Amino acid sequence: MKAVLPLFLVCAAWFGALPVTAQERPVTVVELFTSQGCSSCPPADALLGKLVEYDNILPLAMHVDYWDYIGWKDTFAKAAHTKRQKAYAYGFGTRSIYTPQMVIGGIDQAVGSHVVEVMDVIHRHQAKTPRVVLQTTTSDAGAPRLRVARMTHRALPGNILVQIVRFWPMAQVNISRGENAGLSITSTNVVTDIQGFGAWDGMETVEFDLPVPVAPEGQSAAIVLQTATKGGYPGEILAAIKLN
Repeated sequence: MKAVLPLFLVCAAWFGALPVTAQERPVTVVELFTSQGCSSCPPADALLGKLVEYDNILPLAMHVDYWDYIGWKDTFAKAAHTKRQKAYAYGFGTRSIYTPQMVIGGIDQAVGSHVVEVMDVIHRHQAKTPRVVLQTTTSDAGAPRLRVARMTHRALPGNILVQIVRFWPMAQVNISRGENAGLSITSTNVVTDIQGFGAWDGMETVEFDLPVPVAPEGQSAAIVLQTATKGGYPGEILAAIKLN
């Protein structure tokens, strides 16, 4: 209880200070690079679990595999997540990676267990004016579609990737070895797959067919619109939408 109450109060204080309504705020994507074998990660996992309570935040747990050698193999770890974290590091101008790291909006980073720092960065992203809107629609045949439209006259990056992210909404794992031996860790929005299925030039409104089903049974999905840097690294996340 002592650990949860301050976390609740910090989150409430930050979001209570936002100057716009929930409907006007963009969805802020928060990626947590974490590991079940990392002793400093459980507080960050808990924070991610609190962030899922807010409609305008999309928290995603990216379990990495580079701590698997220290006594416990992460049951959700994927080499692709480690690769994605390394790509962010290159984009940030550093070669070092660590856990728990949160990447916010694709362009900012913070230590995932530093609650005040994380909430401050999220607050700044939530206060931004949206530049892109995502909407789910249906075709004449009743198939699900995604509509992407710009909301600004300002130029947008020309290399924008449309991605579908699939994840387990919640999972609990009992750790029997390694640094977290004896702990039962609850993970939120555990990413299983990130797949690009389209590109947008940032100009005219476009529509994309969504896969059917959007996610395997028991999993959820979201769309993330993300720029790519000149070096091909993941860049700013312009918009995101959670799918039913």
